Amino acid sequence: MTSTRHAGASASAGAVPAVKLQRVFNAVSMDVIVYMTQAPDDDRYWYVVEKPGRVLRFENKEDASEATVFIDISDRVDAGPSEAGLLGMTFHPQFRTNGYVYLSYTGNDGGLKSYISRFKSLDSNESLDPGTEKRLLEIAQPYSNHNGGQIEFGPDGFLYIGLGDGGAGGDPKGHGQNTQTLLGSMLRVDVDNGNPYAIPASNPFVSNDKGKPEIYAWGLRNPWRWSFDRETGKLWLADVGQDNWEEVNIVAQPGNYGWNGKEGRHCYKSAHCENPAFIDPVIEYDHGAGCSVTGGYVYRGGQIPALKGIYLYTDFCSGTLWGARESGSGAYESFQLLDSDLNIASFAQANTGEIYLLHIRGEIYKLVAQ
Repeated sequence: MTSTRHAGASASAGAVPAVKLQRVFNAVSMDVIVYMTQAPDDDRYWYVVEKPGRVLRFENKEDASEATVFIDISDRVDAGPSEAGLLGMTFHPQFRTNGYVYLSYTGNDGGLKSYISRFKSLDSNESLDPGTEKRLLEIAQPYSNHNGGQIEFGPDGFLYIGLGDGGAGGDPKGHGQNTQTLLGSMLRVDVDNGNPYAIPASNPFVSNDKGKPEIYAWGLRNPWRWSFDRETGKLWLADVGQDNWEEVNIVAQPGNYGWNGKEGRHCYKSAHCENPAFIDPVIEYDHGAGCSVTGGYVYRGGQIPALKGIYLYTDFCSGTLWGARESGSGAYESFQLLDSDLNIASFAQANTGEIYLLHIRGEIYKLVAQ
């Protein structure tokens, strides 16, 4: 699949929806926010991840003014480097009954490491007990950047884990094309079986020694934010670029998404950039339009009908918000929705399907009709 237009082009397949950003929850005090979510089947609260190591909870009300600490693991989080810290969070689909929440964070126990851990509530899901931590994965990080961080349960019930290539610049250790390391990959594990997990039978390396069995997709540089379309199940993955190109992939199947042979659809390492196994992104844009893609969601809410089915994404540096929709034969076109002066670290999707954007300095905005 390829896109017919780079981001920033005008839409030709239909009118561009008129939208704007509306500041919300501005009375709630937050610090360096990188993710926000709701618990399954519970619209009463929002949960916000602060990079230094806390998750805050506050009521889903316009006049919300106070947040409580859902969990604080700042004692074990290393948030010093710019791309390190508490980076991701997801509720187990059966959170209401089992009280399980999974966190992705970096710590420094004999060197920087990425941890994927499960925590449990011991007080009727009002908070998580830091003492219940069960580590599923511990991955050494050779450099301080490109830690990925997002974790989500897919529609298949498996836990997906995004990991960057280990950092520095240009993937000097070649992790993106090395399936004998977990770095530079999207992992998929079954946390409901095995200890600490089982490997899904359809993972590409489950029955051979050509790669780590946890790997589902590889050839990734830094999959910071990605999401599943709640209607189709498609996995939309934004991969932050190196020197020239930002990209968004649809991970429709296990496979090799090109880094560091290619950056976007373009040759990066000339010695091995013509690999026919590489899967190209469906969207790309050059660094004239930004420098660090932040992936969002396919809009499935009800308040902006013209936006339904459109994939939303932005750039941390430029603050531009784009939409993308299929234009035929598997191709996608992108179009600009609005400009902002915000550094959007993440999107959030309400249980209702409405979309929010998180300015890293502690501000939350809702996407609304113009």
